[in-house]
Order: sequence, then C-alpha cells, then structure tokens
Amino acid sequence: MNRRWKIIITITSFVLVTILAVKTAAENKGKQFVSVATASTGGTYYPIGVGMANIWSKHLKNEKIQASGQSSAGSIENIELLRNGEAQLAILQGLVATQAFEGKKSFKGKPYKDLRTISMLWPNVEHFVLMNEKIKTGTIDDIKGTRFSVGPQASGTEQSTIVIMEGLGLTKQDIITEYLGYSDTVSAMRDGRLDGGSLPAGIPTSAVTDMYASGVKASILEVTDEQLQEINAISNSWYRFIIPKGTYPRIEKDIHTIAQPNILATSKEIDERIIYLLTKTLYEHLDEMYEVHSSAKNIKLETALDGLSVPLHIGAYKYFKEAGLDIPQHLIPPEAKIDKQ
Repeated sequence: MNRRWKIIITITSFVLVTILAVKTAAENKGKQFVSVATASTGGTYYPIGVGMANIWSKHLKNEKIQASGQSSAGSIENIELLRNGEAQLAILQGLVATQAFEGKKSFKGKPYKDLRTISMLWPNVEHFVLMNEKIKTGTIDDIKGTRFSVGPQASGTEQSTIVIMEGLGLTKQDIITEYLGYSDTVSAMRDGRLDGGSLPAGIPTSAVTDMYASGVKASILEVTDEQLQEINAISNSWYRFIIPKGTYPRIEKDIHTIAQPNILATSKEIDERIIYLLTKTLYEHLDEMYEVHSSAKNIKLETALDGLSVPLHIGAYKYFKEAGLDIPQHLIPPEAKIDKQ
C-alpha cells in the first residue's frame, strides 16, 4: 500500500470516528444515567437490579433515563456508594439500611441521614430451625443452650441473627456457636452434630425444604408478638410474616415468624421526578419484573412499605400517595413536611 492510500485511510478513519463521537454525544445529551448498586453476580441482588435497570431503560427511553446494574460487595458497600454519589440507587438489607440511617454498628459515628427508601422488594423470612428434642416452647427462645449455627462469619445472616438474639436477651455465650452455610447446617443437624441454625431467605428455602423432605426431626420455631417487639427495640427492621401451610413438606399449619425486607434505596439528593418515574414504571410493569427472578414475584404494591424504617424518597412518596397507599408517619420524608408548610 503506497503512502497516499495510507493517508487517505487515516483521514477517513479519523472522520468516521469523529462523526460517531458527535452522534453519540448528541444521543446522550440530556440523558440521566442511573446506576443500581447490587451485590456479587452469583446472588439474587444482581439479577434483580439488572432486571429493574433494563425495564427502566426500555420504558423510560423517551424520558432520556438510562439505567444499569452495578455489582458490588453488598449492602454495606452500597451505602458508601450512595453516600459518595457513585451509585444513584441500591438494593440493601433492611437491617443495614436502618443501621446506616441511625449511625449504629458498622456506621457508628457516621449516620447517613440523607438515605431514603423507594420500596420493599422481597422479604428475607427468618427460619430458626431446631431439632424437635430441643424444643420446649416452640418459639425462638428455645435456642438458648443449644449448639446453633448463626450463619457464616461476617455474613448478613450472622449480623441479623445476632441482633435477633440481642432482642431476646441472648449473646453467643448463651449458645454453642457454629458458623455454617444453609446446606451445611441441615447436613450437620441430620448427622447429629448440630441442634439448629438460622436460615433467613425467601420462601420456600431449599435447605429447609430438604430438612423436612429428608426426614430430619426438626421444626421451624415461631416468633411471638412480644419477641418481635423486643427485637425491633434493638433495630426496627422486622415485620410479621406467616409461612403458609403447605410451603414445606408435611407442614399442615401456618408458621408465625418474622421477615426482614430487602429494599430499594436512594439518596434524598436524587431528583424527585426521576425517582417518581422509576417507582411508577416498576409497579406498572411488574409482569416483566416477575420474569427476571423468582424472588421478584414478591414485589407487590400492597407490600411496598412492609418493614421499611427509613423515610421514603419524596418521589416514591408521591407515587404511593397517588396509588392510594396509607403511608405511616415515620415513612413520610422530611421534604414532604417542608412542602406542606
């Protein structure tokens, strides 16, 4: 190839790249980019976050809103991503949201008062399972003095289990503590090496199904109203949840337990109109959301506020008011109260 042709090709390539750059800039002009912080790609947070982002990008194209899912280390990192403006939305464990807002535990001395919630997404249902021979009252008080797994070390399961135990007046010193995953917990119970464990998850939880189906002589412990009140006095993060009979093999009566929400959160700094549109679009296209993941089938307008303890974002608040939801006083954002004055 002679020198002349090389020059022509170089100039042509430069022109094409410039035209593409100008076209892309024109298309992106005025676009609002929204990133949703989730967790590791192998969990539930990531596919649900990506699924929501795809639905928003599809239906809000004319509003120039472009959303994307962002993998992360999970709830605690997600708080910092929101705080630093590196993500506009995040999926959080309800307990972590409460602790961040109030400046407790991992966030001691640095409360995140600008944190706002958008919606409860799906529940983490508490399954405190215990061998029948160790059951006395049938409630979670019965774990005292047993060999009990609180979940893997440094996991969300361990963190929430310890808070629940604190509400019961218990510490790790009151049990023989083990740190096992869900399947390992049931295997250890089957082998007689463990009395019980904490297995919070959506229902049905496969490890609990296996426990009942394989004939392990154990049961899910119940939580009384008084125990729920005592737990929420430590961290107001749980609400009443009833596991319907038939959810697990040979279970012929409802089980009264509690659940902690997985929530969609944001910062009060994010534009009211954007959050309103995101909330409205999510609830108007739940049929598409349900195709993303089985846990997404728990996203329902009638449960959107269940278990929330951090005030709503003003945009979500206005959508839920329009939708006719009765919004508890503690969820009304300070910004809404200012608007009324």
